[in-house]
Amino acid sequence: MSNPQLDRATILTEALPYIQRYNGKVVVINCGGVAMNQELRDAVATDITMLRLVGIKVVLVHGIGPEVRQALKDAGKELPVVDGFPQVNEEAMELVQETLCGKVNKTLVATLNKLGAKAIGLCGVDGGFLTAKSSGGEYSRTGDLVQVDGAILEGFLAQGYTPVVATIAQGAEDVSQAYSVSANQTAAKLAVALKAEKLIHLVAAEQLLHAPDAPETPIPVLPLSQVPALIRNGTIPGDMAGKVNFSVEAVRSGVKSATLLDGSVPHAILLELLSDEGIGTMLTH
Repeated sequence: MSNPQLDRATILTEALPYIQRYNGKVVVINCGGVAMNQELRDAVATDITMLRLVGIKVVLVHGIGPEVRQALKDAGKELPVVDGFPQVNEEAMELVQETLCGKVNKTLVATLNKLGAKAIGLCGVDGGFLTAKSSGGEYSRTGDLVQVDGAILEGFLAQGYTPVVATIAQGAEDVSQAYSVSANQTAAKLAVALKAEKLIHLVAAEQLLHAPDAPETPIPVLPLSQVPALIRNGTIPGDMAGKVNFSVEAVRSGVKSATLLDGSVPHAILLELLSDEGIGTMLTH
């Protein structure tokens, strides 16, 4: 017969070696790939707070999500998507920046602070730590990152803060200009700059990588060498290829591993990091 007290103790002791492994290390979490209701947002905030309290340094990155899309829709502005990334024109940029850096960022910060995570909200314009150039064309306020400076985040992490980063970057050629940049690219490049132990992308459940013979089960470990073939044969769908390719680049640049994690599962972050059986797809050498 199962002993509930013993079961709970087993769960707690199972986490110990993982807490020891990640203690003092940096984990970058990108929540840009999943729409979170209040329950999921609270679960993510709880996970991050627990990680911070056991000595794991966390940076949370967020990009254009449902709130920004709804604000643009209400204003009668368009937001087309190309290869999974929203395209922002001159007309939409002000509202994107206002909603992303104001409403969305501060809501996430407030949720984390309520739980004791000591969060601080930033966008790439603050201190100019994200710099981008326009990708050109009609959607000229969509940017490509050209420089990432992790120093400002390292400073906040050293002081016990949890940085929450909105993906708006400063112009490389004109600092008065701002650009919307990919949360996938931002998280990957910040992970490299911060010498992170782990990069985690929260993704929609239906976008997880699936093994052909077990369609309901994610591939637990994916060697980098297999990624190109899986993109070509469609196992990795087109709208997810960019996220995966940025992750591959991050791991090849020194990040220990990158994981694609089902963001619809409450407390998925804790289950992935602090248990014997992770629930995501880990990209590694």
